[in-house]
Amino acid sequence: MLHKIPRNVMSKWVVLIVDDDPASLDIASIMLRHYGALVHTAVNGAAGLAKAQELLPRFILSDLSMPVMDGWEMIRRLKADPLTTSIPIIALTAHALMGDREKALLAGCHNYLSKPLTPSTFVRELLNVLVVIPELNLSLG
Repeated sequence: MLHKIPRNVMSKWVVLIVDDDPASLDIASIMLRHYGALVHTAVNGAAGLAKAQELLPRFILSDLSMPVMDGWEMIRRLKADPLTTSIPIIALTAHALMGDREKALLAGCHNYLSKPLTPSTFVRELLNVLVVIPELNLSLG
């Protein structure tokens, strides 16, 4: 468990958040910017796919249930593309049902966070998930 989160823990990391819920986008964006991330957002999977291919972010936070293209299809396409296949994806979803985490992992997500996002715990929960992704080389000592 992390005790004190360094203010610059995500300094200059390009991060993409894909979510059609304005409150979730706001909470995640504000909190990640507070810790130094350069945050980009998209409100559906189609826009998220395009931004991911353009930006090649350090990681992606994505809702799974969205209009236009859902997160499942966006993840499938990102993992099928050699340019984006190695980008870690953390699923964000309100569907915290038995088996959803496993389904997200099988789809190519590195992990899973449940909504609603809570400002007081979001970054700590996210960092606890990110620290175990070797590609990120995140050390919080």
